Amino acid sequence: MVQSNSTSRLSRIKKSIILAQTDTTVGFLSQDAAKLREIKSRQSNKPFIKVFQNFKTLQKTNIRIPKSRKKMLRRAKKTTFIVKNQAFRIAPYSLDSEVLRKLEWSYSTSANESGRNYERSFCEQKADIIVEDKQGLFEGRASRLYKINNTKIKRLR
Repeated sequence: MVQSNSTSRLSRIKKSIILAQTDTTVGFLSQDAAKLREIKSRQSNKPFIKVFQNFKTLQKTNIRIPKSRKKMLRRAKKTTFIVKNQAFRIAPYSLDSEVLRKLEWSYSTSANESGRNYERSFCEQKADIIVEDKQGLFEGRASRLYKINNTKIKRLR
């Protein structure tokens, strides 16, 4: 099910706040970090995770992956990486949605107020577009978090 509060169907998708089930938990997705920060009442110095649909899209960015770690990144599931203070994850969207297919990447955050648990009513008020399938939206475990460079891998979560 796709529910949209915006007037034009897909023209402003990049600036919209999307509520969807991610590979790990229910989350807000958007390419507008300022809007996400406002919704979450989040500190401006705390960055968002950038989610890419595939490894090829990640390679188009300015994030330089150490050559020795590329194989690990391609094979990783439900894992977030930090390289030079940039957090990202490769996670193809599990829902077959035209809305999500249009986004090659997006900022991602859990769908809740900062420091609180998931509340569906809060999320529905804040989201411009809700993408949901018959399984619904559920709060799952957070992704594993690794800080990597050429020589070390450090698990943070």
